[in-house]
Amino acid sequence: MEIIINVSGITDSFRPNQGICDIKKSGFTDISIDLDKTFRLKSKQTKEDIFIEYPENRNTFKSFYRPLTDAVKSKNISVYTVKSPMIPLDTKYENINESQRLMAEETMCVAKEIGSRYVIVPPVFTGVSKKDLWGVNKKYYLSLVQVARKNGINILIENQCRYNNGQLMRGMFTDEYETAKQIDELNTNAGVDIFGICMNTVNCNICGMNMNNFAVVLGKRVKAVIISDCNGQNETHLFPFSSINHGCQTDWLSLIRGLREAEFDGGLILDISDTAAAFPPILRPQLLSLAKSLADYFKWQIEIESLLKKYDRIVLFGAGNMCRNYMKCYGEKYPPLFTCDNNSKTWGTIFCGLEVKNPEELKNISDDCAIFICNIYYREVEKQIRDMGITNPVEYFNDEYMPSFYYDRLEGV
Repeated sequence: MEIIINVSGITDSFRPNQGICDIKKSGFTDISIDLDKTFRLKSKQTKEDIFIEYPENRNTFKSFYRPLTDAVKSKNISVYTVKSPMIPLDTKYENINESQRLMAEETMCVAKEIGSRYVIVPPVFTGVSKKDLWGVNKKYYLSLVQVARKNGINILIENQCRYNNGQLMRGMFTDEYETAKQIDELNTNAGVDIFGICMNTVNCNICGMNMNNFAVVLGKRVKAVIISDCNGQNETHLFPFSSINHGCQTDWLSLIRGLREAEFDGGLILDISDTAAAFPPILRPQLLSLAKSLADYFKWQIEIESLLKKYDRIVLFGAGNMCRNYMKCYGEKYPPLFTCDNNSKTWGTIFCGLEVKNPEELKNISDDCAIFICNIYYREVEKQIRDMGITNPVEYFNDEYMPSFYYDRLEGV
């Protein structure tokens, strides 16, 4: 799984070097460029027709992305995705879909130049009735196949919101079964698997989507996931775990479980553009360091089973709720040799089918045996293990996002 940061809100379009340096120093090596936020299409009514006022031509387009491209190349940073501009959802104009198509083609040329494999292409919708949306967009996306293949690009499609009487509601590609069928239909008609899904958590939240089901049903069609928080009503891109609206928050539990079950191995794109833009520039390096830790946290949680697969031998540290959850979720598939606990009263007892031992027994395990800490005091326990002179791999196990809920928790553990 790749860890990516969206540069919006972090870098300046004309002077991106400082932002790119901050990104590099924080540990990110891959970025996502959102031309949608840089080139948000503006339209202007004329007597003859509607045309795009900005950018006016290819040279204008290139002049905007060139400084960022040069900065990225100079810092040896890879570009995972580029998002093509889209028409604002609340536009009143109806005949500007062709302009969006031209911008999508131009974005694919940009992506090739900077070495990006994926381009996120929003659907067209102006002047299209709800019942005709899929038919029009099927034709639209297939019209981009030739340019995509020429530039070595895969097209990603996001789950969308739509405006209805001033409110955001479910738009295209929000029903998991219908979306899976549509992606397969596009790939079949294209004659090559060139289309995939970019799952946007902000739109999932606003639309009230079940992210677990969406991730599981779409499966390997999901090539990228945009991780971002919002209040469930507006298209804001905030730091994850930072937005709570009247007790309602993004269902990270559902997302992590779904991506874990789907064995997601694509790009995890962290978009904190609105939070970053609100921070004083002098504090952004610290914000980005926290962002990198957060991205690593999501990766760890999603790949927890992959982590278990790494080791042929496992022992646990802890004989409480986390140990029990481990045994209920993974005990049969990845059985530990034993567990240990600092509570001497538990030594020699059987807990969830495991013998509970004195932590001193860890000194006798083989060098290839990993110790999984099943205790919220991770760092304290790891220090205890290292102070004992034990050099075995130490991993953290967390029960916040297990495949199932277990309400019969042990009191006082």
